Amino acid sequence: MNTSSRPRLTLDAARALQGMLRAEIGPGLAERELDAVEARFGFVFSADHRVFLASGLPRGSSAWPDCRDGDPEDLASRLAWPVEGVLFDVEHSGFWHPAWPSRPTERSEALRVARTGLESVPRLVPLYGHRYLPGTAGEHGHPVLSVHQTDVILYGNDLTDYIHREFAGPSSGLLAHATVDFWSYFVEGGPGVDVTAPTPFTPYATTAQEAVDCIRMLALERLIGRRHRPEQLIEAGLTALVLDVETESLPLLAGLSRAEHGQADALVDQVLSELGLLRSLPADATDLPREAARWELVRWWLRLIVNGSLAPGAGGDLITYEGWGALGRPQRLKPLVEKTDAYNDWAAIRRGDREHLAEQIVEEAGRLLDGPWPPQG
Repeated sequence: MNTSSRPRLTLDAARALQGMLRAEIGPGLAERELDAVEARFGFVFSADHRVFLASGLPRGSSAWPDCRDGDPEDLASRLAWPVEGVLFDVEHSGFWHPAWPSRPTERSEALRVARTGLESVPRLVPLYGHRYLPGTAGEHGHPVLSVHQTDVILYGNDLTDYIHREFAGPSSGLLAHATVDFWSYFVEGGPGVDVTAPTPFTPYATTAQEAVDCIRMLALERLIGRRHRPEQLIEAGLTALVLDVETESLPLLAGLSRAEHGQADALVDQVLSELGLLRSLPADATDLPREAARWELVRWWLRLIVNGSLAPGAGGDLITYEGWGALGRPQRLKPLVEKTDAYNDWAAIRRGDREHLAEQIVEEAGRLLDGPWPPQG
């Protein structure tokens, strides 16, 4: 599906975007070269992706696929990554897409059915590291997706927004939506992570104060425009209730049934009011949108990373997206962003040995928490 409300990328605009990249820019791919890559590997570039590569070819980092002189096996592996990731979760995590026939009992047969179903889905084409653009001929305006197995993250409203967010910041701040069948399921209805949605953390509160702090952080996420899932709000309410937080509306929130999920947002507002949290939410008082709220959230995400409630890669992505990008790329967050980039680098993904890189993210998170807040310098 085309997002026709977004302007088409021009060669001049693409060159301006490439001026923001931390990469050497080589000569762009000619039409015949783009056609040859598509024919050799059996996919198509979207219109914006095609213009981007025609304007210049980023190189000098393994994160950028080299469609001219790169190893063909490397490009083939990148193209296969999204599908192989889904199949991995079919085999090891019990994933099954609702559009497929009923799951066979035998694992080998389930893999066969899943692989057959995946043959007809829109291809995702590598852009940078594990960031992908849907490959749909002639279409423009697709959001950029970050793909780890069935964890699919919306990482930019379109190619232009993505470049600003990843490399220049801040960007538009508008919410993106997946625009192609099958992959949309993961970010809008499935098990994937959307960086505009609430933090994918494991509940950690063991005291009443921690439970109240968690509710406050969810309120801050909503303040900066991140979406909430009713289940997460209800779980936060139930945790607070179990830890003896007392408000009139908390039992109502904690006891909502699935059929009553639509009441969760209103009940959270009542709980926030009864706890006196609404009055304490930071005002939007600077040139950077919701600057104070974002710094509070960055500190929370760092704590979640350190205490093991938030995976280092996911936490680094969130801080890159909502801290580094939205706060104008503050230098004090640059080391964490660079460690997240290393974790997300395609070479590290291919090796499958990113544990030490995750540990570096945790160590940097701890270093930031040990210093003044917001961090100085």
